[in-house]
Amino acid sequence: MTYYKKFPSGLRMVVKKIDGLLSVSMGAIVGTGSCFETQAENGISHFIEHMMFKGTEKRNAFEISDAMDRIGAQVNAFTSKDITCYYAKATSEHAGEAFEILSDFVLGSVFPEEEMDREKGVVLEEIAMTEDTPDDLCLDVLAEAYFGKEGYGRPILGPAENVKGFSRDDLFAYIAERYAPENVVISFAGNIEPKYAEELVEKYFEEKIARRAFVPRKKKISCKGGNLFKTKDIEQVHIAFAYPSLKREDKLMDAALVMNTVLGGGMSSRLFQKVREQMGLAYTVYSYISSFTEGGLLTVYAGVNPSNADRAKDAIFETISDFRKNKFTADEFERGREQLKSSVIMGQENTASQMVSYGKHLLFTGEILDLEKRVADINAMTKEDCELALSMNFDAEKMAAAAVGRIDKPLSVR
Repeated sequence: MTYYKKFPSGLRMVVKKIDGLLSVSMGAIVGTGSCFETQAENGISHFIEHMMFKGTEKRNAFEISDAMDRIGAQVNAFTSKDITCYYAKATSEHAGEAFEILSDFVLGSVFPEEEMDREKGVVLEEIAMTEDTPDDLCLDVLAEAYFGKEGYGRPILGPAENVKGFSRDDLFAYIAERYAPENVVISFAGNIEPKYAEELVEKYFEEKIARRAFVPRKKKISCKGGNLFKTKDIEQVHIAFAYPSLKREDKLMDAALVMNTVLGGGMSSRLFQKVREQMGLAYTVYSYISSFTEGGLLTVYAGVNPSNADRAKDAIFETISDFRKNKFTADEFERGREQLKSSVIMGQENTASQMVSYGKHLLFTGEILDLEKRVADINAMTKEDCELALSMNFDAEKMAAAAVGRIDKPLSVR
């Protein structure tokens, strides 16, 4: 059972009631992230996410976590390129208490000055950790190579100099613009009565959220198709390639996901079998699709010995070329479709993932996600659908490449 409500402020709510459980996941999903930021703001969405847990008029930082712990609830948050999500999971009997705490820090954080200084240190360490995690760093470099330094090319954490300079006024100003009711969805998944969830949202969000007009920002999206590298004295060279793919709601999106599964989505995939199993060039090699409102990316990544970087690159390109030429075998299609279907079905058994899925879908489309229909559509998918999706990927003219490691020049890719 799925329940939807739009409140007078523009705030929206979706409830996926799942009988037979003893818990519920709840979240406030805000349509903002690094792709909406200006250069001067880059990193502010993520920094606000951190600061939301640092004190309100009712509770200090310890009291927020203590209040959740006292009812056995879990609480956390994350920031991505285009959303920020604050969420909690609690037993059904404590859903109301957990939701009140969640609403308190999402709507009532005061960002104490002393906590600002401390948390900047924490985020600066997180940025430093990314510099010490070369696979993550490589994917950030790849995003810049593909999109440039605007929109989806901006890193989620932002540059250290920005984080150091953020003030309380900067945070409040950004929230006033981006956390408007129309840009927020409250999502529940689990054992909770929809009417009770509606009462909670009415009491703790709708009655308290500041009414403000929401003016969407125009994202600057461009395809640079660049080739960037970053020299780092580490044992491996991390290489990645990005091709334009399908946008979030494209009717062939699931077919593209099956196509990606065959290419690099698991141990039976073509990339894994050729680059790792047959040639022994990498321990880790995979591909994945990132889908956004305006378009998407198909990314291929591998970590290799510096002496094998060119061979691995050539093996990846050969695998893609062969895939485009010879397409799917019937067995590959069936296996890929079953993998996608099982991931969708198993995801329905995780209330946190369902909470995010239903909330994001409502936020970006204004519609209610129908997972049962999605499974039926996957069952009805044909090999020809996947071959059509395959033909819409791998535009070599718009490909971007990135490398991190002991490398002194960009990879030769064209």
